Amino acid sequence: MNFLFPRRCPICDSVIGKDRLICDECINIPRRVKEPRCMKCSKHLDSGNKMYCRDCEKHKKNFQRGLSLYEYDSVKDSINDLKNNSRPEFAEFYGDRIAHYLGEDIKEFEAEALIPIPLHPSKFKKRGYNQSELIARQISKRLDIPVYDDVLTRKIKTKDQKKLDDKGRQRNLVGAFHMAQNGVKLYNVILVDDVYTTGSTIDEAARTLREGGVEKIYFVTVAVGFDK
Repeated sequence: MNFLFPRRCPICDSVIGKDRLICDECINIPRRVKEPRCMKCSKHLDSGNKMYCRDCEKHKKNFQRGLSLYEYDSVKDSINDLKNNSRPEFAEFYGDRIAHYLGEDIKEFEAEALIPIPLHPSKFKKRGYNQSELIARQISKRLDIPVYDDVLTRKIKTKDQKKLDDKGRQRNLVGAFHMAQNGVKLYNVILVDDVYTTGSTIDEAARTLREGGVEKIYFVTVAVGFDK
């Protein structure tokens, strides 16, 4: 299988060995988010005198706290390939790096489960996989936190968030998620997604979980945008 479908670098897409996750030339291209960070959403702050980014200062969030590993601009093309160009194997690199660099912080959340942000069934059928679930499963393998992929479902096929402004993104996601009443009572969970930009997707998913009785909700993403 490795001969027919060799592993590729998630940044430059060049062929690498089966035991490698990224090539030597690209290993320093993904830029980790630097301190100081927003204490709520993990965005880099321009000043060390602030605790929260502008958005988290202005708007109450439905989650306790989030962690993101990379600056979005440094991995945006790779994440686009992961999501839209049939590169599900890139999720192994990102999940592995999240567990490596953020693992101790994630463990401090003491979460019972990782919950990937779901895709609408039509998008899942077209893509063939949910990148957030693949990332979550790699984190799970490293940190031994179970993945619950059936707690949240996406019941509304929303517009592409990238084409909307901040208010449009929030309106676009209202009522988008449904929490399954499957008999599993969860109190403390971590949502997993690829990117946190305005946070509308994470916040709406967290609101749905909170209404379903989950008391503590955190999130982890591969990348985060800048404070603006």
